[in-house]
Amino acid sequence: MERWGIEIAKEYFKFSAAHFLIFPDGSAERLHGHNYRVYVELDAGLDEHGLVLDFQRVKPLVRDLVDRLDEHWLVPGEHPTLEIEERGDGVTEVRYREAYYAAPSHDIIVLPINNTSSENLATWIGRELRRTLSERFPGVEPLRLRVAVEETSGQRGVYEYGSRL
Repeated sequence: MERWGIEIAKEYFKFSAAHFLIFPDGSAERLHGHNYRVYVELDAGLDEHGLVLDFQRVKPLVRDLVDRLDEHWLVPGEHPTLEIEERGDGVTEVRYREAYYAAPSHDIIVLPINNTSSENLATWIGRELRRTLSERFPGVEPLRLRVAVEETSGQRGVYEYGSRL
C-alpha cells in the first residue's frame, strides 16, 4: 500500500506562553514560560493534481492556532482541583492548593485540557486542526495527523490521530 503526506515545520509556527504543570503527586511547578514550536505531519490521498493538500492552504491554519496561544497564560480548565474564577472586573483568579494567582482575563486562555503538558497542548492543537481541516477541506480525509509541540530544544509532546502503515 502506498501513502502520501506533507510535513510542515516553519520557523513561525511558534508561540510564547506561560504555564505550570501539576504533577501526579499534587506538587506543581512555578509559573514560568516557554517559547514553543509546532510541527505538523498530515497523511492523506493524493488529489487529481498530485497533492495531499497545498502547503499554502495548511500553513495559515496552523499559524492561526499558534497565534491564538501566543503571549498568554495557558490554564488547564479540566484539572479536577484547580480553581478558576473570572471576576466581574476583568480579572481571573486561579487557585491551586496554597498558590493564588490573579491576572487580566484577556491574558489568560483556559483550555479544555487537564494539564498544560506539551502532550496536551499538541492534542488541543491537533484536534482544532482536524476540525478546521474538515470544515475547510471536506474532500480531504486525513489518514494520519501528527502534531508535535516542542517546549525546549529536543523535547516534544506528540498527538497523533489515525495510524501509520
